[in-house]
Amino acid sequence: MTTENKTTKKVAHAAWKLLLVLAGNTLYALGVALFVLPTGLITGGTTGLGLVAQNYLRIPLPAFVAVFNVAMFLLGLAVLGKVFALTTVISSFYYPFILAVFQGAIGDTHLTDDPLLATILAGVMIGAGMGIVIRAGASTGGMDIPPLVLQKKLKIPVSLSLYAFDCCVLLLQALFSNVEQVLYGLVLVLLYTLTLNKALMLGTGQMQLKVVSKQYQAISQAIQKQMDRGTTLFHSQGGYDGKEGSTVLTVVDRRELSKLTELVTSIDPNAFMVVSQVNEVRGRGFTLPKRYGKKG
Repeated sequence: MTTENKTTKKVAHAAWKLLLVLAGNTLYALGVALFVLPTGLITGGTTGLGLVAQNYLRIPLPAFVAVFNVAMFLLGLAVLGKVFALTTVISSFYYPFILAVFQGAIGDTHLTDDPLLATILAGVMIGAGMGIVIRAGASTGGMDIPPLVLQKKLKIPVSLSLYAFDCCVLLLQALFSNVEQVLYGLVLVLLYTLTLNKALMLGTGQMQLKVVSKQYQAISQAIQKQMDRGTTLFHSQGGYDGKEGSTVLTVVDRRELSKLTELVTSIDPNAFMVVSQVNEVRGRGFTLPKRYGKKG
C-alpha cells in the first residue's frame, strides 16, 4: 500500500469516527430534549446535574452543561493527558450546542404524556447514543471524566465511582421531585446502562470453536482454505486415555458457525467440539485486515 493510500485511509477512518461521535451525541441530546425535559424525568450524569442547577439556580440546562463540560475537559487534559482530551473535545462542545438547538426547535412539544413510555424511549436513545460515541473510541465527556481521574489517582474502579456519582445526582434531584419521578429516574439510569452495554456488544458476537480430533491437521487446513479463517494448534492430552494430540482453535462470525461445524463433522464425525461466544476479538481478520503470505 502506497503512502498516499495509507493517508487517504487514515483520513477516511478519522472522518467516519467523527461522524459517529456527532451522531451519538445528537441521538443522546434528542432523547433528552424529546423525553427527559418535557416529562420532568430525572437522570444521572451531566444532564442530571444540569437539571439540579436549572431548578435551584435558574441556569439554563445547555449553558450549565457547556460550562461543566469545559471544566471537566480541562480537568481531563491536566490529569489524563492530551490523548484523552482529543477523544472528548468534540463531545464536550458539541453536545450542549445540539441540545440547545433541539430545545429551541422542540419547545413545549410533548410526544407523549406517559412517563413510563418516555422513560423507556429516553433510556434507549441515551444509552444508544453513548454506545455509539464510546464505540468510536471517544468519550461523552462531562461526568465520565471524574471517575477516570479517581481511577488514575486513587485506583477506584470506574464503574463503582460512576454509579456512586449517578446516585448522588439522583439524590440531589430527589429533593425537588416526587417519589414517582425518583423511581422513574432509577429506571431511566438502569435502562440507558443496559442499552449502553448492548450497544457496545453489538456486532461483536464472534464464536470461538475448539476442536479435539485425530484429524486435527486436516481440520485446521480445511478451516484455513474453505473458511478463510486462521487457526491455532494447542498441544493436548486426553484425561482418560492419556493420548497426546492437538486441539484446533479458531474464531468465526456467528453466521459462519453452522458452516464451520458441518465442515469439521464432514472430516471427522467423532470430533469433540466446544463452542463459546466471545465479546471481542482483535487482530488479523477482525480489527486488522487479513494478510496472506508464505508460511514460515
